[in-house]
Amino acid sequence: MQGRGRTQRPKGLGMGKRNGLSRRKFIQLAVSAAAAGPAISCTGVISPWRFFTVEEAGIVEAVCERIVPADQDPGATQAGVANFIDRQLVGHLQRWQSAYREGIAGVDQTSLALTGKRFVDLPAGKQTEVLTALGEGSAPGGVWKRRSPQEFFALIVSHTMQGFYGDPRHGGNRDGVSWKMLGLPYPPIRGRLQYDLTRPSVQKPG
Repeated sequence: MQGRGRTQRPKGLGMGKRNGLSRRKFIQLAVSAAAAGPAISCTGVISPWRFFTVEEAGIVEAVCERIVPADQDPGATQAGVANFIDRQLVGHLQRWQSAYREGIAGVDQTSLALTGKRFVDLPAGKQTEVLTALGEGSAPGGVWKRRSPQEFFALIVSHTMQGFYGDPRHGGNRDGVSWKMLGLPYPPIRGRLQYDLTRPSVQKPG
């Protein structure tokens, strides 16, 4: 089976017509991710997360994995997308902290209202149904009386794509998995080419 990046568009909610996202939009998001700066943790809490609680991080990881699910290629979880979002929320994405605090709670409220279970406890198909309700603006839950579920879903889709396709130094695209999927293991960064001088196949012109 050929790789997702060479012959077909990545699967998942993030690529659906429902959200109006296109391959060109993904490329634009990937470029914008490269412009983001590194985040610095300022909390003294012993946790693998800088902004999210452990519970919140579990929900975000599950949501991101439904947006870019693993198939023959790695998905959002393996790419460390939740780590990217977490790092940037204490850096360049600080303005979205409140949106994530409320939106994550809203995802669980919707899940409980529709299925009687927390989002992380649902099978993939049911999780997709919950996110579809968000994307359609029909999600139940007290949070959505003061915040748009469609806007939150669009926000996390955008940040998922940045974390999946962006520069690994910002916390996502772990091991350059999406670049390898697209056949671009050594893309130019900030206007300069990167060269792997250890590659035996690279030869200087005589």
